[in-house]
Amino acid sequence: MAEPLDSAALDQLFDKARTNNKWLPREVPDELLAQIVDHMKWAPTSANCSPVRIVFVKSKEAKDRLKPHLSAGNVAKTMAAPATAILAYDLKFYEYLPRLYPPADAKSWFVGKKEHADTTAFRNGTLQGGYFILAARALGLDCGPMSGFNNAGVDAEFFAGTEIRSNFLCNLGYGDPAGVYPRSPRFNFDEIARIL
Repeated sequence: MAEPLDSAALDQLFDKARTNNKWLPREVPDELLAQIVDHMKWAPTSANCSPVRIVFVKSKEAKDRLKPHLSAGNVAKTMAAPATAILAYDLKFYEYLPRLYPPADAKSWFVGKKEHADTTAFRNGTLQGGYFILAARALGLDCGPMSGFNNAGVDAEFFAGTEIRSNFLCNLGYGDPAGVYPRSPRFNFDEIARIL
C-alpha cells in the first residue's frame, strides 16, 4: 500500500473515467456486481457503521418498476444500461453496530438521537456510494451516476416498510464512447483548496 498507483490506474479511476450515457449490449454478470460490493465494503465509515444498502436492477420487470420514477432525461439511458444500482442508506444502521463495531457501545451514540443518526446514515452512505463507483471502475465497468429520479417513489417501490432511503442511482455496464459528452471544466487547486 505504500506505493502510488501507476498513471493507467489513476486514469481508469479518475483522470480519464467519464460518466456514461450510452451502453454497449454487453451483460454485467451477477458475480461482477458481487465483487463490487466485496471490494467497496472494506473502505472506511464512521465506527464501521456501513449504512449503504444496494439494489441492483437488471431484469426487465425490475426496470419497469424503476422507470416511472425516473426523470425524463434519465429514462432511455437507464433502460438501456445492463444494470442500475439503487444506492441507498439504512436509517437504522446503528442496530448492527454491536456486530460491526465491537470495541465500544456505539449503538448508544445514536439511539434516541434521530437527527444525529440520520446525518450519519446519509453522510456515510454517500461516502460508500463514492467507494462503489471507484470499485466498479477498478473492475473495468463504466458508471453513470445520477440523481434525477423521485426518491419517494423509489423508496415506496423498492424499500416499502423499511427505514432504508434512496440516495442516488448508478447505471453500470460497458460504455459506448458515442454517449460521452465533451469533458466539462474543473476547478484549479487554489480555487477549492488551501494548505495551512
